[in-house]
Amino acid sequence: MVVRALLLLLAATRVVGSAASPEEDAMSSTVYLVPFGKTDLRTVEALRKPLEERFRFQVRVDRAQPIPHDACNAGRKQYLSTAFLRVLLQQYPDNAAKALGVADVDLYVPRLRFVFGEAEKPGNVAVISLTRLRPEYYGEPVDNKVFVARMVKEAVHELGHTFGLSHCISPDCVMFFSNSLRDTDRKSADFCTECAGGSPYTHADSDTAR
Repeated sequence: MVVRALLLLLAATRVVGSAASPEEDAMSSTVYLVPFGKTDLRTVEALRKPLEERFRFQVRVDRAQPIPHDACNAGRKQYLSTAFLRVLLQQYPDNAAKALGVADVDLYVPRLRFVFGEAEKPGNVAVISLTRLRPEYYGEPVDNKVFVARMVKEAVHELGHTFGLSHCISPDCVMFFSNSLRDTDRKSADFCTECAGGSPYTHADSDTAR
């Protein structure tokens, strides 16, 4: 399902009468997936098709970036998600459509115990963590199907924030806030009718961190 608000936001950012080069046009219609650290490239590649189907953008797996040197909090044994957003903002120009970081480390923001991801809302960059999406993190058997499904939902959710979408009140919508993996597993990987076709500011929740 295509997010209509996404297309409206893109149209609003184009300067009338400006002439863009083919390279700039390609960049403005591309979502870049950016692995951080030792994140497995095959895992990141599994996001490409589901994201293209939902956003109708070209999705490209870009070169890996090192873990930000200022992200690690030794006391918490976690990594500050905002540090990853800063790197993405430095690496990708304003005319790039979106950049989604994919990190296989445990992320946090100061006011929460952990986050599945964080995004600018609205903006151009977001990041997701894979660590707590794996069943084996909780002592359960490895289940790649479950893991990939969770990863896709978190990626769509955070990219939704970058297009201005807030948390949705529908528990089946991908924009529903996941307070736990139970919420993630219950909801779909798609936008509800209101989030897909309405205003990007339909819902009042302004929280940008998961």
